[in-house]
Amino acid sequence: MDIPEHMRNFVTAMQQVYLFPMTLDGELDWKPPPMKDGHRGRHLWTDAFGVLNFITLFKETSQPHFLVLAAILVETVHDVLGRTRDLSARLPGASDMSPLAGGLRIGKTEAFGSDGDGQYHHYLTLWMLALNRLCVATGERSYNDQAVVLAQAIHPAFVYQRDSAHPSMVWKMSMDLSHPLGRGEGNMDPINGLVIFKILQKTNGDMNVLRDEIMDYQRIVDQKGKAYASSDTLDLGMVLWAAHWHANEYDWASDLANAVVRDMRILYHETHYLDMPIDQRLAFREFGTCLGINSHPTHELRPVRDDIIVAWETAGRVPVPIKNVDMESLEPIDLVMYAAALCSGAFERDYLN
Repeated sequence: MDIPEHMRNFVTAMQQVYLFPMTLDGELDWKPPPMKDGHRGRHLWTDAFGVLNFITLFKETSQPHFLVLAAILVETVHDVLGRTRDLSARLPGASDMSPLAGGLRIGKTEAFGSDGDGQYHHYLTLWMLALNRLCVATGERSYNDQAVVLAQAIHPAFVYQRDSAHPSMVWKMSMDLSHPLGRGEGNMDPINGLVIFKILQKTNGDMNVLRDEIMDYQRIVDQKGKAYASSDTLDLGMVLWAAHWHANEYDWASDLANAVVRDMRILYHETHYLDMPIDQRLAFREFGTCLGINSHPTHELRPVRDDIIVAWETAGRVPVPIKNVDMESLEPIDLVMYAAALCSGAFERDYLN
C-alpha cells in the first residue's frame, strides 16, 4: 500500500509499537504485541492513543482493516487492564457482559508504591474518547455504550461532595476504586471529564445520560476556569485540545483556551523553555503541547509545535525514515504521541464528520 507522504513518519512510529499489517491479504491474524512500559504489555494511555491513531490511519488511507486493528486493541486492553493483575478475575463490579463496570487499571509495572498501579481519571477519560471515536468511525453503537458504562462506573469514585456547590476530585484511585491513592485534583481532570462526558452524551442521543455527572464537572470547571494557570507542557496541550471541542459554544471553553495560549506564550516565548537541553525534557509531554496547538487556530503557536517535533527528530529520539535510530531505546508512549502530534486526526472534533 502506498503511504501518503504526510503519514510516513506517523506509520513508522506506530509500527515500532504495534507491528501491524499495512495491507490485508486474506484473514487478519494480528495480536497487539506486549509493550515494555506496561503491565502484562498494556498501558492505558499509550493504547488509547494507539486506538485513536489507528482510526486516523483508516481515515487517511481508506483501508478498513485499520478499524479492525483498533477493535482488536480495544478488546485486548479490556481483557488485560479490566482484570486484576493476575488476570484471574474482572475488576470488582465488572463482568464478561460488562467488562468496564469496574474501570480500567493504568497498567503500571509495579503494583504498589508512589508510581504503582491504580486508576487515573485522565487515562480513563481518554479511553472513553477512543471508544467514542471508534463508535463514530465504525457505526457500532456498542463502543459508545461501553464508554458510558465506564463513565458511570468511575465517576462516583473520583468525584466527591457531589451535593455541594463545589464538588471535589481526586486524580488517582486504587485498582478496585475503593480508596484514593492521590489527594488533590489533576489540573486537566474536570475539564476532560466535562468535555468527554458531553461527547458521550451527544453520541448517545439521550440528554439525560450522564446529565448529573456533567453537572458535577461543570460546577468544578466554572470555578477552575476563572483561575486556570499552568506551566506543564502536557497539561497545557491537553487542556487546549479539550477546549477546542466547545470554544465557539461556551464562555468557559473560550476562557480556558485564552488562558492556555497566555501560559504557552510565557513558557515558550518569555522563559524560552525550548532552549533547555533535550535530556532535561520529556517527549510525550511536549507532544501533548503539539496536540493542543494542532487543534487551535492561533498562528503564533504553530512554530512552537514545529520546533518541538524537529527537536526530537534531530535528537534521534523518534524514528524518521532517514535516520538510523536505536528503536529499543524509544518509549511507546513517546512514539504514539509523536504520531498524534504529526497528524491529530481522530482527536479533532470534526475529523470524522
